[in-house]
Amino acid sequence: MPGERLSVVVTRRLPDVVEARLKELFDVELNETDVPMDRAALVEAMRRADILVPTLTDTIDGAMLAAAGDRLKLIANYGAGVDHIDVATARQRGVHVSNTPGVLTDDTADMTMALILAVTRRIPEGLARMQGSDWNGWSPTAMLGGRIAGRRLGILGMGRIGQAVARRAAAFGMQVHYHNRRRLHRGIEEDLGATWWDSLDQMVSRMDILSVNCPHTPSTFHLMNARRLKLMKPSAVIVNTSRGEVIDENALTRMLRAGEIAGAGLDVFENGEVNPRLRELENVVLLPHMGSATVEGRVEMGEKVIINIKTFDDGHRPPDLVVPSML
Repeated sequence: MPGERLSVVVTRRLPDVVEARLKELFDVELNETDVPMDRAALVEAMRRADILVPTLTDTIDGAMLAAAGDRLKLIANYGAGVDHIDVATARQRGVHVSNTPGVLTDDTADMTMALILAVTRRIPEGLARMQGSDWNGWSPTAMLGGRIAGRRLGILGMGRIGQAVARRAAAFGMQVHYHNRRRLHRGIEEDLGATWWDSLDQMVSRMDILSVNCPHTPSTFHLMNARRLKLMKPSAVIVNTSRGEVIDENALTRMLRAGEIAGAGLDVFENGEVNPRLRELENVVLLPHMGSATVEGRVEMGEKVIINIKTFDDGHRPPDLVVPSML
């Protein structure tokens, strides 16, 4: 269709500069309300669009793709994770899927370290006291936390983000350990000062802090199940900035309430919503999925989406094409 612009439907509000550029290049339908689309609305969007730009709040399964018709050609996901999209079925129906990998590595690694410090140094508790006018002055034994220098940090998932966490942790004087599906090249291990554990069980049982940085896949669902959580030391802390489904959240909540794990810092949640019992605990720091929430990161994500769409429009393979074998 020479001369015709691609029809693009964006499911959520994106940074203004990204939306403006999309309007310049394509026939764009924006979600001005920023209210997540329900299942029926997503199907209708796919029926009238050449390109759909969803986010992690948009679950797109095989049945929805089957009901979408034949117009949709590309799902240009705004985000790195694609576990909310049935990529295999999309490809079977001739729909390509792209994502935005690598953009948020530093932002997420920064947030991981922020959560480690927040939990071990009891920062939210101190903030609550000050904001609630509950501070009676300094005391030698008040609000005592723990020093992170010298502590063992176990990183579960040593991809881009895991390695970025390792570099930051080393700068804080932490001992870096990791478990990964594949062992890193020895040169990378030496550069990071990281020790590899073939057995996740053995690593978990010896760490002071565990950072979850692996994606959600069928093989990582509840990787940190009740049995593995019980292997952690009572003084240990667990931090998750990856995917909530990797941890059995109910089991974690029970153990935190019982004092069997010292604390947790969570930026992601298993069911997308916070377990109300977690809100009651002083040894838990809860964040509203802020790991990627920087202006720079969100704009760069949008730029990747645009490059993927424009490359596809020009008849070439999108640079960030996702194929089922990658998952």
